[in-house]
Amino acid sequence: MPSTRDTARDDLDPTSAQSLHAALSAEIAEHDRRYHGEDAPTISDAEYDALRRRLEAIEARFPDLAGTGEASASVGAKASDKFAKVRHAMPMLSLGNAFSDEEIGDFVERVRRFLGLGAEEPVAFTAEPKIDGLSLSLRYETGRLVTAATRGDGEVGEDVTANVRTIKEIPEVLAGRGWPAVCEVRGEVYLSHADFAGINARQEAAGKPLFANPRNAAAGSLRQLDSSITASRPLRFFAYAAGEMSSLPADSQFEMIEAFREWGLPVNPLTVLCQDAAAMLAHYRMIEARRADLGYDIDGVVYKVDDFALQRRLGFVARAPRWALAHKFAAQRATTVVEAIDINVGRTGSLNPLARLRPVTVGGVVVSNATLHNEDYVHGVDADGNPIRSGVAIWTGQVLRDDADLTQGSDVRVGDTVVVLRAGDVIPKVADVVLERRPKDAVPYRFPETCPACGSHAVRGLNPRTGKLDAVRRCTGGLICPAQGQERLKHFVSRNAFDIEGFGETSIETLFEAGLVRQPADLFRLDFEPLKAALVARRQALSAERALAAGKEIKKAAKKKDDEDKAIKNLLAGVEARRTIPLNRFIFALGIEQVGEATAKALAKHFSDMPALMAGVAAAAACQPGPDWIALASLNRVGATTRDRLLDAARDPEVDLLAGGAVARLSAPQREALVEVFGDSAGVRAAVERAAAQVPGDAYRALADDGEIGAVTTASLIQFFSEAHNVAAVQALLAEVETERAVAAAQGAAFSGKTVVFTGTLERMTRSEAKATAERLGAKVSGSVSAKTDLVVAGPGAGSKLKDAEKHGVKVVSEDEWLTMVASA
Repeated sequence: MPSTRDTARDDLDPTSAQSLHAALSAEIAEHDRRYHGEDAPTISDAEYDALRRRLEAIEARFPDLAGTGEASASVGAKASDKFAKVRHAMPMLSLGNAFSDEEIGDFVERVRRFLGLGAEEPVAFTAEPKIDGLSLSLRYETGRLVTAATRGDGEVGEDVTANVRTIKEIPEVLAGRGWPAVCEVRGEVYLSHADFAGINARQEAAGKPLFANPRNAAAGSLRQLDSSITASRPLRFFAYAAGEMSSLPADSQFEMIEAFREWGLPVNPLTVLCQDAAAMLAHYRMIEARRADLGYDIDGVVYKVDDFALQRRLGFVARAPRWALAHKFAAQRATTVVEAIDINVGRTGSLNPLARLRPVTVGGVVVSNATLHNEDYVHGVDADGNPIRSGVAIWTGQVLRDDADLTQGSDVRVGDTVVVLRAGDVIPKVADVVLERRPKDAVPYRFPETCPACGSHAVRGLNPRTGKLDAVRRCTGGLICPAQGQERLKHFVSRNAFDIEGFGETSIETLFEAGLVRQPADLFRLDFEPLKAALVARRQALSAERALAAGKEIKKAAKKKDDEDKAIKNLLAGVEARRTIPLNRFIFALGIEQVGEATAKALAKHFSDMPALMAGVAAAAACQPGPDWIALASLNRVGATTRDRLLDAARDPEVDLLAGGAVARLSAPQREALVEVFGDSAGVRAAVERAAAQVPGDAYRALADDGEIGAVTTASLIQFFSEAHNVAAVQALLAEVETERAVAAAQGAAFSGKTVVFTGTLERMTRSEAKATAERLGAKVSGSVSAKTDLVVAGPGAGSKLKDAEKHGVKVVSEDEWLTMVASA
């Protein structure tokens, strides 16, 4: 059967189309039930709209399928059995959707063609915000509210009259006069952003689940069996359409809205009358730009033919009227205002800028924070002063547009109106700035040069590989920074680091919050009673939270577990078991940036112990290269050999470094790279001579030129150990722990110098154990298969690596065969 993600392809035959249509229809019906019946959607509005459009495309190509299936003509979802049913005197239909300006022009032209209007004959449309809430029908008889019903499936809705009577904005008795004896008013129930935030705050305090967005909260509040719960929620209402009327009090949609207002019903003040498509689109742009300031959620603009007589002539098609259309906003994009810029410090010390936004719903989720990526992004230019975004959002009159041809970079400031993007579950990001709406008093944001968590210096390192500043500014506090502390400690006790038995994330969080453990050495100073007190307090707090969430009385003391003392003793025993540890694990556990397991092993081979490593890094720091040497060394197409030839050639002042011949032996691309950066021959010579005065010393090159360590890791090591507090933390740990050299692989061992790859599922050992065993026997473990691979160990589920092994003729063994080989090695 074709996937429901397929569209109506040209090669789709009638049988496949029928199968795909049925599957799409069933999927849409299920989403309708979740959205309208349970107030718990599982996909975004954009994804739902895409499904609908696929269904409509199939029906347009295969007309016989129109009206068949569960969802072809459905609206909403079947009314819940929890409520009494109300049959609507007039169906509550849905609206067709449009997503582009061209579709609006097409809509206007379709209306004119259907009505047979000449080029000069006018036709007016109303344009109003599309409220993202719950549709509601109010029936008044002789001016008094008698029934309130949800849309349900469009034909039958749920009777929510008792709940609606608690909504202050909905009058029990219509005001003024001129209303008909039977007057059915349709509109939308919604929550303001401020009221939504208040509801979620109360939910959180009571230990209850939070609502995802105002629409879900409004729907859940209205569809309560206990009307007192609805009364406690500050629901609001906008009236926007007429249902059954014993007599029409107006001849047009705009006049009807004015009548609603006179009767005491709330109507949206942004409803306007438009004479053509250009005016409709201008109003759409204006509302889109003001979206962040409205204080409630909208997801588009609704256009309606204004004249009721023309509406009756146009009639309906399937599930929607021909005379109305919803122009939806891009579901993953919205505009809002930056209210503050904060800095969060990550586990590795990265200073991450975060925009605090005026709340706005993007893709069905309320967004109040968005990433600003890094310092360059906030400032709008990279370290070389180049703009980092290809375009900015431009406000021209009443039109918000994206101009992809612009290359001007723009910084982000507090008070700016910005475009926010969200994709899936990824954190939203500030994509662009609407420069024309920038407040006159907005000032550029100044990135902090000290860590906001610990006050340590925050620096942007010079990448020795590229010669440019790193994009991320980092705190140098390392092991003493509280913002990094918990995550660094979790890394420290993890399986591939110190691997302290019994210490998981919860234990570290408990001890950190209790102040018992702030740096690694503190783990080895733990005593029984303080540890027990902290763990018991945490358990009691969790019990209290669970009791509160369940609405039960909190007990004064939690029942003591019989094996509690034993468990605490086991934790302390796990710590004691790690008083001696291999040097490579010690190095890896420190969590130094760029130092992973493989690099830690390389460093452990390079140095005998931690004092030797710290001394070696200090010596490297004392003779590290200057920026001009790094600029030359990192130049594209100029490798180490060419760099050294240039440095040697520059000793002779008569030599033209760019000339051909045997001196520097430059290729044409290498000469072009030098000229592009440094200019003519004189500029190149000056740059090389400056670099010659900044050549690194042997201690630096011993690390940077090691293929398993490299210049980037060397720079990271120098940065880490240049901070006195990091050195102090490591020395404190060494006072508690001894390191030992890893056991060297026996020369001539069976796997010495061999490259081994593990793939598939290993059933008798973990991947980490297998890797450690291979390395102990002298093998190098790789993550990919090549012609240089000596052995592939394949378990169940092996895929592409097994095929690569066959292609390269590499020997493949099972896990059992591997263990036999290990046993005999």
